[in-house]
Amino acid sequence: MQDPHDVNAVRTSPRRSPCLLAVAGALASLITACAPSRTAAQPATDADLQRQLTLPAGLKAQYFAHVPAARWTVLGADGSVYVSATQRGNIVRLHAFNSAGVPDSQTVIAQGLNEPHGMAFHKRYFYVANNDGVVRFGLDARGVPTGSPVYVNHYGGGSGHSTRTIVFGPDSAMYVSDGSSCNVCVERDSTRATVMRFDENGANGRIFASGLRNAVGVAVDPATKRIWVTVNERDNLEPDHQNLPPDKINIIQAGGFYGWPYCWGDRHASPEFHDASKCASMTVPALNVQAHSALLGITFLDRATVLPPAMRGDALVASHGSWNRDVPTGDKIIRVHIANGQPQSYDDFITGWQRPDGSRWGRVADVMVGADGSLLITDDQLGAVYRVYR
Repeated sequence: MQDPHDVNAVRTSPRRSPCLLAVAGALASLITACAPSRTAAQPATDADLQRQLTLPAGLKAQYFAHVPAARWTVLGADGSVYVSATQRGNIVRLHAFNSAGVPDSQTVIAQGLNEPHGMAFHKRYFYVANNDGVVRFGLDARGVPTGSPVYVNHYGGGSGHSTRTIVFGPDSAMYVSDGSSCNVCVERDSTRATVMRFDENGANGRIFASGLRNAVGVAVDPATKRIWVTVNERDNLEPDHQNLPPDKINIIQAGGFYGWPYCWGDRHASPEFHDASKCASMTVPALNVQAHSALLGITFLDRATVLPPAMRGDALVASHGSWNRDVPTGDKIIRVHIANGQPQSYDDFITGWQRPDGSRWGRVADVMVGADGSLLITDDQLGAVYRVYR
């Protein structure tokens, strides 16, 4: 299809009248004036991308794929990368990598799903966490998902925080995060604002950890085998809603209560409830992060051979960025420094999606390690997947 912003779409012909030519010329000028600058709005090429982003020394960035509404990722056994296009209801497989390390083919392997988000391969199946429950697909001889989806469980769905993330723990159990239906409220559905635990086949669900307003990123630490979550905390907390409360990283455990909606931060009571007794029993965050960073995908770096060995005991987190601060924050990849199985601090790792004036040309959602040890980052605003390599 012809790009409607391509001024060359209006072509001259010796059989056209001078008046028509004048109109065509005026239309081309108008389109040029009104269309946003591709350089200003988004990087058009790998070279532009390299200039826009600030990366650690020695690393490069390139476009890996364009997937509209690209949100979450998972690695297949054959090195294929699966991307959930949550708002489109699709799962896309990126495969057939060329000499530049990028896929030559992409295939929609599932469509019409209910806001598919997190994905996981486990034994003979491919699992997808939908808004209202987990579905699974069988695998063909190549390990590629095939057939129609079958629900293996259901949990609280609907409006509010609608993305769900799934991992299988070291015990082979299925863990699924289920965000809250609101900013601050007591949930009517006890499965909301939790991480649920199911048998590996999806049966026998129960609440594993609660008080987690919106635990979007979920990952298993390869060193300790404990489950880490990134949590988007509440909005509109006075007296300083722009800087309170901090977003957080938690290391969850069975029966743990992590504060929401009664508490925030390090056992501070929420003004809507004033219930200090609830806060006394909460587990404080493993790491506090700048308020409204909107922490999403988290990945551990043990397989990231693109990075120096000293970094491979750490983690990266995608910060989707704030929506309600006068000076926006986030929209970057941060590095979480880990020692003795605990997050110690964090700092910027890749920046540049947010301009100095606070506007954004893209928004990062997930980060993962590819089969070749490079980093892959999704952008659900631009509909892109980036590859960071050496």
